[in-house]
Amino acid sequence: MNRENDARENDSMDQYLRPTAVINSDHPDVAAFAEKAMAGTLDPVERARRLFYEVRDGIAYDPRAPFYLPEHYAASTILQNGRGYCVQKACLLCTLGRIAGIPSRLGFADIRNRGASQEIIEMMGSDIFTYHGYTEFFLDGKWVKATPAFDMAVVEKHHIAPVEFDGHNDAVFPPVDLDGNPYVEYLTYHGTAADLPLDQVMAGWRKIYGEDRVKMWRSLFEEHFRQIQQNQ
Repeated sequence: MNRENDARENDSMDQYLRPTAVINSDHPDVAAFAEKAMAGTLDPVERARRLFYEVRDGIAYDPRAPFYLPEHYAASTILQNGRGYCVQKACLLCTLGRIAGIPSRLGFADIRNRGASQEIIEMMGSDIFTYHGYTEFFLDGKWVKATPAFDMAVVEKHHIAPVEFDGHNDAVFPPVDLDGNPYVEYLTYHGTAADLPLDQVMAGWRKIYGEDRVKMWRSLFEEHFRQIQQNQ
């Protein structure tokens, strides 16, 4: 019986190490990026730390990234684009963790961002960010949250403390900004997943923001990305 339990436990953990179409840890460009970031260390905690900062600051936060197809979230795509919103950056970090041999999964929560700009609030119609995404690493026998969404340019613009990751403690958005004003409130957790549950995320968006608004974002964000590419 114990052997059966051990086998089930191993199978359960293996799902957090395998590649998928989105968490494409078998992609050579993503693997090369990870290996460069981890060079010189085999320690899982240090590897996770290095990968976190590579994604936090090396991939620009862009809330207007195309979002409605699985390929919009593939780690190789996010790496090539050099930008993405929270779920996309979490997908990349999750993928890098698996390349490092660290069981890695995606986590989702609804948050209220009281520090969001008026422009973003008007675009979304709310200060609630539903299905905000982050990564969880299995390190030293426990799952640890790592939130790589906001790069330093965003942090400095909004006068907030950067999310720091030591590999031992959850790295989540702070409840107040640097002036002590209310910042991020975690409202609801939607659990974790070994792969991107895109249908679930999109259903959550339509419920909170409305079908028409989500449809509008599709064309608006694709045009935003076209302009970025033309200017590169």
